[in-house]
Amino acid sequence: MAIDRYQASARLLDRAKQVLASGVSSEFRKYNHPHAIFYTHGRGSRIYDVDGNEYLDFTLSQGPLIVGHSHPSVLDAIQAYSEQGQLFAGQHLKEIELAEKLCELIPSAQLMRFCLDGSEAVQTAFRVARAKTGRPKFLRFEGHYHGWLDNVAWGISTPSAEALGSREHPQAYPWSGGLSAHSREEFIILPWNDIELVRQTVAQHHAELAAIITEPVMCNNGCIPPEAGFLEGLREICDAYGMALIFDEVITGFRLGLGGAQRYFGITPDLSIFAKAIASGYPISAIVGKREWMEEIETARVIHAGTMNAGNPTVAAALATIQVLEQDPLTYDRMFRLGRKLMNGLQEAAQKADRPLLVQGMGPMFNTAFTSLTRVRDYRDTLSNDKALLNAFIAGLHDRGVRVIGRGLWYISAVHTEEEIDQAIAVATEVLASL
Repeated sequence: MAIDRYQASARLLDRAKQVLASGVSSEFRKYNHPHAIFYTHGRGSRIYDVDGNEYLDFTLSQGPLIVGHSHPSVLDAIQAYSEQGQLFAGQHLKEIELAEKLCELIPSAQLMRFCLDGSEAVQTAFRVARAKTGRPKFLRFEGHYHGWLDNVAWGISTPSAEALGSREHPQAYPWSGGLSAHSREEFIILPWNDIELVRQTVAQHHAELAAIITEPVMCNNGCIPPEAGFLEGLREICDAYGMALIFDEVITGFRLGLGGAQRYFGITPDLSIFAKAIASGYPISAIVGKREWMEEIETARVIHAGTMNAGNPTVAAALATIQVLEQDPLTYDRMFRLGRKLMNGLQEAAQKADRPLLVQGMGPMFNTAFTSLTRVRDYRDTLSNDKALLNAFIAGLHDRGVRVIGRGLWYISAVHTEEEIDQAIAVATEVLASL
Protein backbone atom coordinates (compact mmCIF):
# COMPACT_ATOMS: atom_id res chain seq x y z
CA MET A 1 0.00 0.00 0.00
CA ALA A 2 1.14 3.55 -0.72
CA ILE A 3 0.57 4.46 2.91
CA ASP A 4 3.53 2.25 3.84
CA ARG A 5 5.80 4.81 2.18
CA TYR A 6 5.07 7.33 4.94
CA GLN A 7 5.22 5.40 8.22
CA ALA A 8 8.13 7.35 9.74
CA SER A 9 6.40 10.65 8.92
CA ALA A 10 3.19 9.34 10.50
CA ARG A 11 5.02 8.52 13.73
CA LEU A 12 6.66 11.95 13.85
CA LEU A 13 3.31 13.60 13.15
CA ASP A 14 1.76 11.80 16.13
CA ARG A 15 4.64 13.07 18.26
CA ALA A 16 4.37 16.61 16.86
CA LYS A 17 0.66 16.79 17.66
CA GLN A 18 1.53 16.62 21.37
CA VAL A 19 3.26 20.00 21.20
CA LEU A 20 2.26 21.68 17.89
CA ALA A 21 -1.36 22.46 17.04
CA SER A 22 -2.25 19.80 14.43
CA GLY A 23 1.45 18.93 14.40
CA VAL A 24 2.38 21.78 12.02
CA SER A 25 3.44 25.43 12.02
CA SER A 26 1.39 26.55 9.01
CA GLU A 27 -2.15 25.48 8.12
CA PHE A 28 -1.35 24.45 4.54
CA ARG A 29 1.17 21.82 5.64
CA LYS A 30 -1.63 19.69 7.07
CA TYR A 31 -2.92 18.94 3.60
CA ASN A 32 -0.01 17.05 2.10
CA HIS A 33 -0.65 13.47 0.95
CA PRO A 34 -1.49 11.37 2.89
CA HIS A 35 -0.81 13.71 5.82
CA ALA A 36 1.85 16.23 6.85
CA ILE A 37 5.26 14.91 5.74
CA PHE A 38 8.58 15.37 7.54
CA TYR A 39 11.60 16.09 5.36
CA THR A 40 15.30 15.59 5.97
CA HIS A 41 17.02 17.57 3.22
CA GLY A 42 16.74 19.05 -0.24
CA ARG A 43 19.26 19.37 -3.07
CA GLY A 44 18.60 21.17 -6.33
CA SER A 45 15.23 20.08 -7.70
CA ARG A 46 14.91 17.16 -5.25
CA ILE A 47 13.61 16.84 -1.70
CA TYR A 48 13.81 13.81 0.63
CA ASP A 49 11.60 12.71 3.52
CA VAL A 50 12.25 10.77 6.71
CA ASP A 51 11.02 7.55 5.09
CA GLY A 52 13.76 7.83 2.47
CA ASN A 53 11.39 8.86 -0.32
CA GLU A 54 12.85 11.11 -3.01
CA TYR A 55 10.66 13.64 -4.83
CA LEU A 56 11.12 15.66 -7.97
CA ASP A 57 9.95 18.93 -6.44
CA PHE A 58 7.60 21.36 -8.18
CA THR A 59 6.37 22.97 -4.95
CA LEU A 60 9.72 24.68 -4.31
CA SER A 61 8.53 25.24 -0.73
CA GLN A 62 5.40 27.10 -1.93
CA GLY A 63 7.49 29.07 -4.42
CA PRO A 64 10.54 30.63 -2.74
CA LEU A 65 13.21 28.19 -3.98
CA ILE A 66 13.64 29.64 -7.46
CA VAL A 67 17.27 28.45 -7.61
CA GLY A 68 16.41 25.11 -6.04
CA HIS A 69 17.09 23.58 -2.66
CA SER A 70 20.35 24.35 -0.87
CA HIS A 71 22.03 26.21 -3.71
CA PRO A 72 25.73 26.30 -2.76
CA SER A 73 26.25 29.94 -3.78
CA VAL A 74 23.34 31.05 -1.60
CA LEU A 75 24.43 28.95 1.39
CA ASP A 76 28.05 30.12 1.09
CA ALA A 77 26.96 33.78 1.03
CA ILE A 78 24.73 33.29 4.07
CA GLN A 79 27.47 31.58 6.05
CA ALA A 80 30.11 34.16 5.18
CA TYR A 81 27.97 37.15 6.09
CA SER A 82 26.49 35.50 9.19
CA GLU A 83 30.00 35.09 10.57
CA GLN A 84 30.16 38.89 10.77
CA GLY A 85 26.92 38.96 12.78
CA GLN A 86 23.32 37.87 12.64
CA LEU A 87 21.37 41.02 13.55
CA PHE A 88 22.76 44.43 14.42
CA ALA A 89 19.59 46.45 15.20
CA GLY A 90 21.32 48.91 12.91
CA GLN A 91 22.32 49.32 9.30
CA HIS A 92 24.87 47.36 7.29
CA LEU A 93 26.47 47.57 3.87
CA LYS A 94 24.74 44.69 2.13
CA GLU A 95 21.33 46.11 3.05
CA ILE A 96 22.17 49.15 0.92
CA GLU A 97 23.54 46.95 -1.86
CA LEU A 98 20.35 44.88 -1.94
CA ALA A 99 18.14 47.97 -2.00
CA GLU A 100 20.23 49.51 -4.79
CA LYS A 101 19.96 46.30 -6.79
CA LEU A 102 16.19 46.09 -6.39
CA CYS A 103 15.84 49.74 -7.40
CA GLU A 104 17.81 48.91 -10.54
CA LEU A 105 15.63 45.89 -11.38
CA ILE A 106 12.07 46.84 -10.36
CA PRO A 107 10.31 49.63 -12.31
CA SER A 108 8.27 50.93 -9.35
CA ALA A 109 11.18 50.85 -6.89
CA GLN A 110 12.47 54.31 -5.98
CA LEU A 111 12.40 53.76 -2.21
CA MET A 112 11.77 50.64 -0.16
CA ARG A 113 11.62 49.11 3.27
CA PHE A 114 12.42 45.51 4.17
CA CYS A 115 10.06 43.35 6.22
CA LEU A 116 9.89 39.66 7.09
CA ASP A 117 6.97 38.33 5.07
CA GLY A 118 4.37 39.25 2.49
CA SER A 119 1.48 39.60 4.95
CA GLU A 120 3.32 42.30 6.89
CA ALA A 121 4.42 44.17 3.77
CA VAL A 122 0.86 44.21 2.38
CA GLN A 123 -0.40 45.87 5.55
CA THR A 124 2.38 48.45 5.31
CA ALA A 125 1.26 49.29 1.79
CA PHE A 126 -2.32 49.78 2.98
CA ARG A 127 -1.11 52.08 5.75
CA VAL A 128 0.87 54.16 3.27
CA ALA A 129 -2.07 54.45 0.87
CA ARG A 130 -4.50 55.43 3.60
CA ALA A 131 -2.13 58.02 5.03
CA LYS A 132 -1.42 59.70 1.69
CA THR A 133 -5.00 59.76 0.42
CA GLY A 134 -6.85 60.23 3.68
CA ARG A 135 -9.31 57.54 2.57
CA PRO A 136 -10.15 54.45 4.64
CA LYS A 137 -10.76 51.55 2.22
CA PHE A 138 -9.10 49.52 -0.51
CA LEU A 139 -10.50 47.55 -3.43
CA ARG A 140 -9.45 43.92 -3.88
CA PHE A 141 -10.52 40.88 -5.89
CA GLU A 142 -12.16 37.53 -5.17
CA GLY A 143 -9.77 34.63 -4.72
CA HIS A 144 -6.66 36.80 -4.48
CA TYR A 145 -4.42 36.00 -1.53
CA HIS A 146 -2.71 38.89 0.23
CA GLY A 147 -1.74 37.16 3.45
CA TRP A 148 -3.67 35.77 6.38
CA LEU A 149 -4.35 38.91 8.47
CA ASP A 150 -7.89 40.01 9.19
CA ASN A 151 -8.68 42.58 6.52
CA VAL A 152 -7.56 40.32 3.65
CA ALA A 153 -8.83 37.00 5.07
CA TRP A 154 -12.16 37.36 3.29
CA GLY A 155 -13.25 36.26 -0.17
CA ILE A 156 -10.62 33.51 -0.42
CA SER A 157 -13.14 30.71 -0.04
CA THR A 158 -16.91 30.33 -0.23
CA PRO A 159 -19.54 27.81 0.89
CA SER A 160 -20.72 27.50 -2.72
CA ALA A 161 -20.60 29.30 -6.04
CA GLU A 162 -24.18 30.48 -5.52
CA ALA A 163 -23.25 31.99 -2.16
CA LEU A 164 -20.98 34.52 -3.86
CA GLY A 165 -23.98 36.51 -5.04
CA SER A 166 -24.01 38.70 -8.14
CA ARG A 167 -20.86 40.00 -9.79
CA GLU A 168 -21.95 43.57 -9.06
CA HIS A 169 -22.64 42.89 -5.36
CA PRO A 170 -20.41 40.00 -4.25
CA GLN A 171 -20.58 38.37 -0.84
CA ALA A 172 -17.21 37.90 0.87
CA TYR A 173 -17.00 35.05 3.36
CA PRO A 174 -14.52 34.90 6.24
CA TRP A 175 -11.65 32.50 5.68
CA SER A 176 -11.14 31.94 9.40
CA GLY A 177 -12.87 32.19 12.72
CA GLY A 178 -11.86 35.01 15.01
CA LEU A 179 -11.75 37.77 12.41
CA SER A 180 -12.68 41.24 13.56
CA ALA A 181 -16.13 42.07 12.22
CA HIS A 182 -14.89 45.58 11.49
CA SER A 183 -12.24 44.21 9.14
CA ARG A 184 -14.96 43.47 6.58
CA GLU A 185 -15.65 47.20 6.42
CA GLU A 186 -12.11 47.98 5.23
CA PHE A 187 -12.47 46.82 1.62
CA ILE A 188 -14.70 46.48 -1.41
CA ILE A 189 -14.35 43.17 -3.27
CA LEU A 190 -15.07 42.40 -6.92
CA PRO A 191 -14.53 39.55 -9.39
CA TRP A 192 -11.20 39.84 -11.21
CA ASN A 193 -10.55 40.61 -14.89
CA ASP A 194 -13.69 42.77 -15.30
CA ILE A 195 -12.36 46.26 -15.88
CA GLU A 196 -15.75 47.80 -16.64
CA LEU A 197 -17.08 46.62 -13.30
CA VAL A 198 -14.04 48.14 -11.59
CA ARG A 199 -14.64 51.44 -13.39
CA GLN A 200 -18.29 51.54 -12.33
CA THR A 201 -17.51 50.63 -8.73
CA VAL A 202 -14.67 53.12 -8.32
CA ALA A 203 -16.72 55.90 -9.91
CA GLN A 204 -19.31 55.32 -7.19
CA HIS A 205 -16.96 54.78 -4.23
CA HIS A 206 -13.73 56.65 -5.08
CA ALA A 207 -14.12 59.11 -2.21
CA GLU A 208 -13.49 56.28 0.26
CA LEU A 209 -10.94 54.23 -1.72
CA ALA A 210 -7.24 54.67 -1.03
CA ALA A 211 -5.95 51.87 -3.26
CA ILE A 212 -6.57 48.94 -5.54
CA ILE A 213 -4.53 45.83 -4.73
CA THR A 214 -4.14 42.91 -7.11
CA GLU A 215 -1.96 39.96 -7.90
CA PRO A 216 -0.80 40.87 -11.42
CA VAL A 217 -1.27 37.18 -12.25
CA MET A 218 -3.91 35.46 -10.10
CA CYS A 219 -1.50 32.78 -8.92
CA ASN A 220 -3.25 31.50 -5.83
CA ASN A 221 -6.43 30.35 -7.57
CA GLY A 222 -6.06 28.98 -11.09
CA CYS A 223 -2.85 30.82 -12.11
CA ILE A 224 -4.94 33.18 -14.25
CA PRO A 225 -3.23 35.79 -16.45
CA PRO A 226 -4.74 39.26 -16.69
CA GLU A 227 -6.94 39.83 -19.71
CA ALA A 228 -5.72 42.29 -22.33
CA GLY A 229 -6.12 45.82 -21.02
CA PHE A 230 -7.03 44.85 -17.46
CA LEU A 231 -3.86 45.95 -15.68
CA GLU A 232 -3.65 49.00 -17.95
CA GLY A 233 -7.21 49.83 -16.96
CA LEU A 234 -6.40 49.59 -13.26
CA ARG A 235 -3.50 51.97 -13.80
CA GLU A 236 -5.75 54.48 -15.59
CA ILE A 237 -8.42 54.29 -12.88
CA CYS A 238 -5.94 54.84 -10.06
CA ASP A 239 -4.42 57.81 -11.90
CA ALA A 240 -7.84 59.34 -12.49
CA TYR A 241 -8.87 59.18 -8.85
CA GLY A 242 -5.55 59.66 -7.05
CA MET A 243 -5.49 56.13 -5.67
CA ALA A 244 -2.51 53.82 -5.16
CA LEU A 245 -2.17 50.86 -7.50
CA ILE A 246 -0.60 48.07 -5.42
CA PHE A 247 0.86 44.96 -7.06
CA ASP A 248 1.18 41.96 -4.76
CA GLU A 249 4.23 40.36 -6.38
CA VAL A 250 4.88 37.90 -3.57
CA ILE A 251 4.65 35.10 -6.15
CA THR A 252 5.29 36.86 -9.47
CA GLY A 253 8.32 38.75 -8.16
CA PHE A 254 11.52 37.19 -9.59
CA ARG A 255 9.41 34.40 -11.13
CA LEU A 256 8.41 36.22 -14.32
CA GLY A 257 11.74 38.01 -14.33
CA LEU A 258 13.92 39.98 -11.95
CA GLY A 259 11.73 43.02 -12.55
CA GLY A 260 8.60 41.10 -11.63
CA ALA A 261 5.26 41.08 -13.41
CA GLN A 262 5.35 44.86 -13.67
CA ARG A 263 8.32 44.72 -16.03
CA TYR A 264 6.93 41.66 -17.82
CA PHE A 265 3.60 43.38 -18.54
CA GLY A 266 4.96 46.93 -18.79
CA ILE A 267 2.63 48.35 -16.10
CA THR A 268 4.22 50.27 -13.24
CA PRO A 269 2.26 50.29 -9.95
CA ASP A 270 2.70 52.85 -7.19
CA LEU A 271 3.56 50.30 -4.52
CA SER A 272 4.61 46.64 -4.78
CA ILE A 273 5.20 43.73 -2.44
CA PHE A 274 8.07 41.32 -3.10
CA ALA A 275 8.80 38.21 -1.03
CA LYS A 276 9.12 34.42 -1.49
CA ALA A 277 11.58 33.92 -4.36
CA ILE A 278 13.72 37.00 -3.70
CA ALA A 279 15.73 35.23 -0.97
CA SER A 280 15.53 31.49 -1.70
CA GLY A 281 13.40 30.68 1.32
CA TYR A 282 14.91 33.06 3.87
CA PRO A 283 12.41 35.36 5.63
CA ILE A 284 12.53 38.70 3.89
CA SER A 285 10.02 40.81 2.01
CA ALA A 286 10.08 44.32 0.62
CA ILE A 287 7.56 47.05 0.11
CA VAL A 288 8.89 49.07 -2.81
CA GLY A 289 7.35 52.10 -4.42
CA LYS A 290 7.47 55.45 -6.05
CA ARG A 291 9.01 58.17 -3.92
CA GLU A 292 5.78 60.21 -3.78
CA TRP A 293 4.12 57.32 -1.94
CA MET A 294 7.06 55.97 0.04
CA GLU A 295 7.80 59.40 1.47
CA GLU A 296 4.93 58.69 3.89
CA ILE A 297 7.36 56.28 5.54
CA GLU A 298 10.42 58.44 4.87
CA THR A 299 8.89 61.35 6.80
CA ALA A 300 7.59 59.05 9.57
CA ARG A 301 3.99 60.05 8.95
CA VAL A 302 3.63 56.29 8.57
CA ILE A 303 5.51 54.18 11.07
CA HIS A 304 7.14 51.01 9.84
CA ALA A 305 9.34 48.99 12.18
CA GLY A 306 10.58 45.50 12.97
CA THR A 307 13.38 44.18 15.13
CA MET A 308 14.22 41.34 12.75
CA ASN A 309 14.04 43.33 9.50
CA ALA A 310 17.01 43.07 7.11
CA GLY A 311 19.05 40.67 9.21
CA ASN A 312 22.40 39.62 7.78
CA PRO A 313 21.49 36.07 6.64
CA THR A 314 18.32 37.15 4.82
CA VAL A 315 19.96 40.04 3.00
CA ALA A 316 22.91 37.86 1.98
CA ALA A 317 20.45 35.22 0.70
CA ALA A 318 18.62 37.77 -1.44
CA LEU A 319 21.79 39.20 -2.97
CA ALA A 320 23.14 35.72 -3.72
CA THR A 321 19.83 34.64 -5.29
CA ILE A 322 19.91 37.62 -7.64
CA GLN A 323 23.53 36.90 -8.54
CA VAL A 324 22.71 33.27 -9.39
CA LEU A 325 19.77 34.34 -11.57
CA GLU A 326 21.85 36.98 -13.35
CA GLN A 327 24.81 34.70 -14.08
CA ASP A 328 23.17 33.06 -17.08
CA PRO A 329 21.21 35.42 -19.36
CA LEU A 330 19.20 32.45 -20.63
CA THR A 331 17.93 31.42 -17.16
CA TYR A 332 14.46 32.88 -17.61
CA ASP A 333 14.15 31.74 -21.22
CA ARG A 334 14.87 28.22 -19.99
CA MET A 335 12.33 28.40 -17.14
CA PHE A 336 9.63 29.63 -19.51
CA ARG A 337 10.50 26.98 -22.10
CA LEU A 338 10.60 24.09 -19.63
CA GLY A 339 7.40 25.25 -17.99
CA ARG A 340 5.57 25.41 -21.29
CA LYS A 341 6.94 22.02 -22.29
CA LEU A 342 5.58 20.55 -19.07
CA MET A 343 2.23 22.29 -19.56
CA ASN A 344 1.92 20.91 -23.09
CA GLY A 345 2.99 17.44 -21.97
CA LEU A 346 0.39 17.35 -19.20
CA GLN A 347 -2.32 18.54 -21.56
CA GLU A 348 -1.46 15.89 -24.15
CA ALA A 349 -1.35 13.17 -21.51
CA ALA A 350 -4.80 14.20 -20.26
CA GLN A 351 -6.22 14.13 -23.77
CA LYS A 352 -4.90 10.60 -24.30
CA ALA A 353 -6.45 9.53 -21.00
CA ASP A 354 -9.70 11.32 -21.87
CA ARG A 355 -9.51 13.44 -18.73
CA PRO A 356 -10.75 17.08 -18.68
CA LEU A 357 -7.50 18.62 -17.44
CA LEU A 358 -7.08 22.37 -17.83
CA VAL A 359 -3.44 23.51 -17.71
CA GLN A 360 -3.19 27.29 -17.43
CA GLY A 361 -0.49 29.76 -16.49
CA MET A 362 2.68 31.50 -17.55
CA GLY A 363 5.28 28.72 -17.67
CA PRO A 364 7.48 29.39 -14.64
CA MET A 365 4.28 28.82 -12.68
CA PHE A 366 1.06 27.20 -13.85
CA ASN A 367 -2.02 25.44 -12.55
CA THR A 368 -3.71 22.11 -13.25
CA ALA A 369 -7.44 21.63 -12.66
CA PHE A 370 -10.05 19.12 -13.77
CA THR A 371 -12.84 21.08 -15.42
CA SER A 372 -14.81 21.19 -18.64
CA LEU A 373 -13.81 24.84 -19.11
CA THR A 374 -11.13 25.60 -21.68
CA ARG A 375 -9.94 28.61 -19.67
CA VAL A 376 -10.76 30.32 -16.40
CA ARG A 377 -10.78 34.10 -16.05
CA ASP A 378 -11.62 34.64 -12.38
CA TYR A 379 -12.15 32.93 -9.05
CA ARG A 380 -15.76 32.08 -9.86
CA ASP A 381 -14.66 30.00 -12.83
CA THR A 382 -12.33 27.95 -10.62
CA LEU A 383 -15.25 26.75 -8.49
CA SER A 384 -16.33 24.37 -11.25
CA ASN A 385 -13.17 22.30 -10.74
CA ASP A 386 -13.43 18.63 -9.73
CA LYS A 387 -11.40 18.79 -6.52
CA ALA A 388 -11.74 15.08 -5.75
CA LEU A 389 -10.17 14.19 -9.09
CA LEU A 390 -7.42 16.77 -8.56
CA ASN A 391 -6.68 15.32 -5.11
CA ALA A 392 -6.39 11.85 -6.61
CA PHE A 393 -4.06 13.18 -9.33
CA ILE A 394 -1.81 15.01 -6.85
CA ALA A 395 -1.73 11.96 -4.56
CA GLY A 396 -0.83 9.69 -7.46
CA LEU A 397 2.02 11.96 -8.46
CA HIS A 398 3.26 12.12 -4.87
CA ASP A 399 3.24 8.34 -4.46
CA ARG A 400 5.36 8.11 -7.61
CA GLY A 401 7.89 10.72 -6.49
CA VAL A 402 6.62 13.98 -8.02
CA ARG A 403 5.70 16.68 -5.50
CA VAL A 404 3.13 19.33 -6.48
CA ILE A 405 1.20 21.86 -4.39
CA GLY A 406 -2.16 20.34 -3.44
CA ARG A 407 -4.30 22.99 -5.11
CA GLY A 408 -2.66 22.13 -8.45
CA LEU A 409 0.00 24.85 -8.64
CA TRP A 410 3.37 23.94 -10.20
CA TYR A 411 6.61 25.96 -9.99
CA ILE A 412 9.64 25.64 -12.26
CA SER A 413 13.09 26.48 -10.87
CA ALA A 414 16.29 27.59 -12.51
CA VAL A 415 17.77 24.14 -11.83
CA HIS A 416 15.08 21.88 -13.28
CA THR A 417 16.35 20.03 -16.33
CA GLU A 418 14.87 18.83 -19.61
CA GLU A 419 15.17 15.23 -18.42
CA GLU A 420 13.24 16.03 -15.23
CA ILE A 421 10.44 17.61 -17.21
CA ASP A 422 10.27 14.43 -19.31
CA GLN A 423 10.19 12.40 -16.09
CA ALA A 424 7.31 14.47 -14.71
CA ILE A 425 5.32 14.08 -17.94
CA ALA A 426 5.88 10.33 -17.92
CA VAL A 427 4.73 10.01 -14.30
CA ALA A 428 1.71 12.23 -14.93
CA THR A 429 0.79 10.14 -17.98
CA GLU A 430 0.82 7.01 -15.82
CA VAL A 431 -1.26 8.66 -13.09
CA LEU A 432 -3.85 10.08 -15.49
CA ALA A 433 -4.30 6.66 -17.07
CA SER A 434 -4.86 5.11 -13.65
CA LEU A 435 -7.44 7.58 -12.29
